[in-house]
Amino acid sequence: MNIQEDLGLFQTIEERHSVKKYDPEAKISRDELEEILDAANKAPSSWNLQHWKFFVIDDPKRQEELLPIAFNQQQIVDSSAVIAVLGDLEANKEADSVNQSAVEAGFMTEEVKNLLVNQINKAYERNELVGHNQALMNASLASMNLMLAAKAKGYDTCPMGGFNAEKFQEDFNVPARYKPIMLISLGKALHPAHRSSRKPLSEKVVYNKF
Repeated sequence: MNIQEDLGLFQTIEERHSVKKYDPEAKISRDELEEILDAANKAPSSWNLQHWKFFVIDDPKRQEELLPIAFNQQQIVDSSAVIAVLGDLEANKEADSVNQSAVEAGFMTEEVKNLLVNQINKAYERNELVGHNQALMNASLASMNLMLAAKAKGYDTCPMGGFNAEKFQEDFNVPARYKPIMLISLGKALHPAHRSSRKPLSEKVVYNKF
């Protein structure tokens, strides 16, 4: 089933809520999971560097190992899978290969590619915060794509910032190049999500000036 056949975008946004109670018997196939991850992978990114990597944890034994790292949040083991979204602190190293693909596809010339790669590397070299900020921002964009795609496919999710990122990096052998941004539980809701309210749009939007 294609995502286009599932929930419409605005309905998906309306119905997506953070779910913390999952059916522990529910499973997700690799094909469905990869369809969701493929949608996440289509998120926009600065310079098209795609500053994310998805670390999928769907082995129950590994989910049990993750449980104390995530402060014993039950959704870690009850969900069908947990996706650790990692931000690439050294995404500029991908600049040449990403843009070479564009050259081969006829989207840009070799000269433009070289100029762009040089610009990207200089930006990273000038300020050490560039790599960190870009990793955080762009991996977050991919995370939202992931959660909306999951909902469109009939699955529920919950983004989690409550985990020991350093311990996760150590115990799961995550290379230093990647910064753990968040964990996302994914599965079938056992109970409806706890509903939340939003402030009026009028309090959240400013046009042209404060």
